[in-house]
Amino acid sequence: MDKADIGLIGAGVMGQNLALNFESKGFPTILYDSDQEKLNKFINSIDSSKKLKGADTLENLINKLSLPKKIMLMVPAGKIVDDVIDNIIPMLNKGDIVIDGGNSNFHDTIRRTKYLEEKGFLFIGTGVSGGEEGALKGPSIMPGGSPDAWKLVKLILQSIAAKVEDGTPCCDWVGENGAGHFVKMVHNGIEYGDMQLICEVYQIMKNLLGMSAPEMHKVFKEWNEGELESYLIEITRDILAYKDEDGQPLVDKILDTAGQKGTGKWTVFASLDTGTPLTLIGEAVYARTLSAMKDDRVEASKVLNGPKPKFDGDRKQFIDDIRQALHASKIVSYAQGYVLMRYAAKEYGWNLNNGGIALMWRGGCIIRSVFLGKIKEAFDKNSQLTNLLLDTFFKEKIESSQEAWRRVVSTAVLNGIWIPALSTALNYFDGYRNGRLPANLLQAQRDYFGAHTYERVDKPRGQFFHTNWTGRGGTTSSTTYTV
Repeated sequence: MDKADIGLIGAGVMGQNLALNFESKGFPTILYDSDQEKLNKFINSIDSSKKLKGADTLENLINKLSLPKKIMLMVPAGKIVDDVIDNIIPMLNKGDIVIDGGNSNFHDTIRRTKYLEEKGFLFIGTGVSGGEEGALKGPSIMPGGSPDAWKLVKLILQSIAAKVEDGTPCCDWVGENGAGHFVKMVHNGIEYGDMQLICEVYQIMKNLLGMSAPEMHKVFKEWNEGELESYLIEITRDILAYKDEDGQPLVDKILDTAGQKGTGKWTVFASLDTGTPLTLIGEAVYARTLSAMKDDRVEASKVLNGPKPKFDGDRKQFIDDIRQALHASKIVSYAQGYVLMRYAAKEYGWNLNNGGIALMWRGGCIIRSVFLGKIKEAFDKNSQLTNLLLDTFFKEKIESSQEAWRRVVSTAVLNGIWIPALSTALNYFDGYRNGRLPANLLQAQRDYFGAHTYERVDKPRGQFFHTNWTGRGGTTSSTTYTV
């Protein structure tokens, strides 16, 4: 192999599988890792005829790349990305391309794009979703960064990406600087929400209906053959069927403390920065932090009492109610995620293709599902759609699920079943469809104690008023409020 088309830095499982993917699609590939023992073990384990080789130094990796050089970083997010970039910059030529394929914060990607472009290089920050299997067989890829870089990497990235039914790759240009990593971050946030919703459904079935893991496996198997068909429903089906060495369901033996790597938390931060109500994903993040307080919860369970779950209704009907509640809540999760992307695009100057993003998520990634095809159709019909809930399909679907959704939430609450995501999804729906919220009283309170002013329903928007509520506060007002 004289020259490689692409070089990868980082020979972890994702790096290894992406390297194999690149090579299998006809792109000679070179791989480097600071852990040479791990790298050599991997290289020695593959067929020597493959056009995939290892490099013993960063310099050797870069010297063996064809022009313009394309280097993809598969290293942990954070300072290490900056360190690797600074290490390779002296070895690069003007116009070479650095690709960060890790889960970097989009603010860092904005900064790195500017930093490298000022030095004459091109930078791409791309989300890569699908885990180990996706990296090997075809992930969802969400690139953003230097626009001039896209035409130079389009063929190679789209070749290794997952494909939908008609062969369209789940990879397309997202937008400038941090847009790609932002979209990947929102993807991960929606993933948090989907997983939490499924866990709450599992909790209702287990604690209220007394269902066993094999019984729940059958339900999820059926659901995965209908409108809820998705990767996460599929793996939940499989998890519930998996038995430990003693023949008992393994899921029942797993400690109830959830981990996280930060992308869900970043999504919530972004929603606060842009003033977007991302309530469901927020609850999903907090649900993980509450689960991590295992010792505290065990102690609290000895002191705090609630209702003992008891169900006397039609079990089969209620399971179908749960299905509808899950589907409706899932619609809310995606609706909130897309509103966040719309607000962020306005703030950061990105021109996001919402339908194209749904297409990129249809294959390869963790949240892939048949559901996403309907989202693409919604934005194909109306590219300026402000909220998925206003699309005819989703409006009809969520309204037809309302009664079942409300029965599930109210029944769970009355029986003391913890459902933060299912309930906040319904609350968001009720708040969004309400033409008048009680914020008029809230704004009056703010004006009372802080002279923050208010607008009036009988005056044009943009006119602000202050009332001297006590007769002692004077007429001077504070700053106006920011929505």
